[in-house]
Amino acid sequence: MIPLSLAHLTVLDVAPPALFDLAAEAGFQTVGIRVLPALPGAVSYPLSSPAVVEWRRRMVDAGVGVHDIEFIPLTPEVRVSAYASTLALAAELGAKRLNVSGDDPDFDRLAERFASLCDLAADVGIGVDLEFMRFRIVGTLRQALDIIGRAGRPNGRLLIDLLHLFRSGGTAEMLREVPSSAFGSVQLCDAPLADPTDAGIADEARQRRLFPGDGELPLRTLMDAVPRDIPVAVEVPTGGTYPELAPSERAAKACAASRDLLKAWRPSR
Repeated sequence: MIPLSLAHLTVLDVAPPALFDLAAEAGFQTVGIRVLPALPGAVSYPLSSPAVVEWRRRMVDAGVGVHDIEFIPLTPEVRVSAYASTLALAAELGAKRLNVSGDDPDFDRLAERFASLCDLAADVGIGVDLEFMRFRIVGTLRQALDIIGRAGRPNGRLLIDLLHLFRSGGTAEMLREVPSSAFGSVQLCDAPLADPTDAGIADEARQRRLFPGDGELPLRTLMDAVPRDIPVAVEVPTGGTYPELAPSERAAKACAASRDLLKAWRPSR
């Protein structure tokens, strides 16, 4: 069975440690945790030493681990050193990767900051995945590849959210050109083919996704273009598409739909 991680945005209204029980009951092996806000004032569940002790105990009880923590927007004002304590606590918790976005138009400076964050994370055994999104400055696969190439850090890789890839013009052919060593994680969801336009692109990503198989994205073709050993997460925030679903139902449907999709996964490398 392919291990699956429950991305926190799917059930962001569920705080740890309840998140761990919910994920285990839905069939996930690991979770992602939003320990830092994606936007100022947005929902997050900060790490602390007491939280790490309690969360580790509850994860053991539930039988799940933590795949990644999120989220750091790499803006012109970001101070990389300010995240040292969060990374240290995340390592104690067992996190393997940290998710970040590129929000600085100066790509030389952005690559330098990304490299510095990778170095800080490497000191505690964590990798850093750069996620590209059309509504952020680093919005395409090629731009993200450029940043991690300039940074040149072995633990600095790509987070491929298939919705963001498709909405930014990415294709399976483009994915096949990416070195296997550049892939950090992949996130599954679905959506209609119709573009929501720039006015609706962020809203779609944050609350209007579909479960894999419910939409029209070429998910199987895209998945076949990524390496077979890539960690797979499921990110399906559905507040605008399935508002009637409770968090446990969201998580269960996300897991079941992803497993159905992955039955036909035939990675080419």
